[in-house]
Amino acid sequence: MTVVADASPLIALAQVGHLPLLERLFGEVVAPPAVVREVGLSLPGFIRERKLSQPIPAAVLRASLDPGESEAISLALELGADRVILDERAARRLALSLGLAIVGVLGILLASKQNGLIPAVRPILDALVTNRFRITPDLYEWLLTETGEAEYQR
Repeated sequence: MTVVADASPLIALAQVGHLPLLERLFGEVVAPPAVVREVGLSLPGFIRERKLSQPIPAAVLRASLDPGESEAISLALELGADRVILDERAARRLALSLGLAIVGVLGILLASKQNGLIPAVRPILDALVTNRFRITPDLYEWLLTETGEAEYQR
């Protein structure tokens, strides 16, 4: 499975100590140079830096995304990636329009719970929010409902 990551999901998961979930779900993850620079910390061995071998496509350039998002989408297209890990709405929209399968931090938490990798999403979700992860109340409640945790008090 080929999975390409953008910086913001890597940063968010690292802040709450759950970056290893990516390895457990996907094995190896690749990140383009702009993402590695943006993350600004030493990445674990399962996240490999991979340079683009082709120029960024015009459709990606026109979208005016940040360099990490642009390179992540471009690398995913170049590699024919199975997934690209993105959280920003504009980047997700573009990736979908280009035929890429996407997953974000919430999808990673959901899959981790469904696969028995974590016992609950609520504590991780609350830690993310504490670290300024942006999530609407509706998405917060949706994730708790999907994981069977909605009936508990916050």
